[in-house]
Amino acid sequence: MAARHSTRLPGGRAACWPRGRRLAHAGPAARLRREYDAVVIGAGHNGLVAAAYLQQAGLQTAVLERRHVLGGAAVTEEIVPGFKFSRASYLLSLLRPQIYTELELQRHGLRVLPRDPYSFTPLLEDGNPPRSLLLGHDMAWTQQQIARFSQRDAQAYPEYEAFMGGLVSAVDPLLDAPPVDTAALGQGSLLQRLRALRALQPLLRAGLALGRQLPRYYEVLTAPISKVLDHWFESEPLKATLATDAVIGAMAGPRTPGSGYVLLHHVMGTLDGRRGAWGYVAGGMGALSQAIASAAAARGAHIFAEKPVSRMLLGRDGRAQGVALQDGTEVRSKVVLSNASPQLTFLELTPQEQLPKDFVQRIQQVDTCSPVTKINVAVDRLPNFLAAPNTCDGRPLPHHQCSIHLNCESTQLLHQAFTEASDGHPSSRPMIELCIPSVLDPGLAPRGCHVVSLFTQFTPPVLAGGQPWDEAARNAYADAVFNCIEAYAPGFKASVVGRDILTPPDLERIFGLPSGNIFHGAMSLDQLYFARPVPSYSGYRSPVPGLYLCGSGAHPGGGVMGAAGRNAARVALEDFRRL
Repeated sequence: MAARHSTRLPGGRAACWPRGRRLAHAGPAARLRREYDAVVIGAGHNGLVAAAYLQQAGLQTAVLERRHVLGGAAVTEEIVPGFKFSRASYLLSLLRPQIYTELELQRHGLRVLPRDPYSFTPLLEDGNPPRSLLLGHDMAWTQQQIARFSQRDAQAYPEYEAFMGGLVSAVDPLLDAPPVDTAALGQGSLLQRLRALRALQPLLRAGLALGRQLPRYYEVLTAPISKVLDHWFESEPLKATLATDAVIGAMAGPRTPGSGYVLLHHVMGTLDGRRGAWGYVAGGMGALSQAIASAAAARGAHIFAEKPVSRMLLGRDGRAQGVALQDGTEVRSKVVLSNASPQLTFLELTPQEQLPKDFVQRIQQVDTCSPVTKINVAVDRLPNFLAAPNTCDGRPLPHHQCSIHLNCESTQLLHQAFTEASDGHPSSRPMIELCIPSVLDPGLAPRGCHVVSLFTQFTPPVLAGGQPWDEAARNAYADAVFNCIEAYAPGFKASVVGRDILTPPDLERIFGLPSGNIFHGAMSLDQLYFARPVPSYSGYRSPVPGLYLCGSGAHPGGGVMGAAGRNAARVALEDFRRL
């Protein structure tokens, strides 16, 4: 039986509803065949991207999704009647521009709603009225906002943006190609060595583009983000606001070495030609997955929900030959691409005797620790922030469309929140990114109501003393989050219609995210590029011939980027043509 929640609807009515109401999904009304050229495990956005490219190249492709809705973590679900939530991922920026154009996603219904301004940080302080920091795409206007805290920071901000832009431009080409095959460089055949040398070109070009600035950029990638930001700025609200992008989704604090790369990962996207811009997908994040699925289906791919895979089928030669479903159905194929995490792909679906022991050990040792608890909230009115009060008519104001950063008065607060979670305790003043997508997309909620996304951290995957994340623990943490919001926006708790609390174990159970990690594994330097998911297997191929990894656990990592799906499809096609 589906889990049920009860809550208060607008007007005071009580309601009960089945959790996760099924939404329609794209795909042809085709029967599942017993044989395909390619099978993709999981209809997350990367799997759907891979399927579209495989099918476009002429391989008859099937996508098999465990859940009732397509999209993996990029889904829209109606958790509260009339309220449609981007239940897991909630903003778009990183999707590779080639995928937009090559798959004609706009023609298949994708519409992105840009935000300007994009960042709002209200402060809890003794001043009257409380201050806030608002950032937007107009540089002169943004400098005026920053100058209210520091004239020096306002002057430094354009140079900082240009500096980060230079690093992004250099690294960007590395996202669209497999990492260099270091094993082939050392001991491969002549042809393999030549291919590996060609793969070095993007890396060499990145180094040349960085030029004399390379030492400064190296510091960004390896140092704590607090050290990097202290070099540029003196205002704590500005530093804390920028630092959120360096720790979001990572079990790392602003003083953790290497947190600078996570910041880079979150500013390398593009929206409407603006680097670092993020927007809401009209209809929720599921509409993006629907558009990609539609593009794949239009090319002839067969896409199925509620088809959980139980194991990989291997031939006598050890080559992948398809998959078996939980109901016993066997689907044969010449290649298999897994959008599932490396842990699920290699530790649960693949026979262990077919994998090298050191490979299995490395997969087991991948750091998947996650600090994230996502809370989706239905409210019957807009939050009313003390630092930017609502108007009498209750209409949205510019700051309501932003990512709203709470408990971000200083990087010290972020550090304290991280330290508490490191000791196994949910943060007492968690870092909260609050978004209200219905401000720009009113169809997500009933008239006058709104959907609120709370991306919060730090919460440990395992509580101190081995205590479970049971209903009491989940609600206690959510109540603490709501109390924090109430301090910034009195009346918020009274506006709540319903809520959906997703702790790290919930994110793993529902979306297959290992330990709840939104990136399928930490985006630390020891788990990137050459070493993602593990050294010698960073080019999407696996120890099992014909089995490829195409999800966030592969290069270039997490986020709704699509690069792993596109790159893996190209590698699989290259091998397929040589069969």
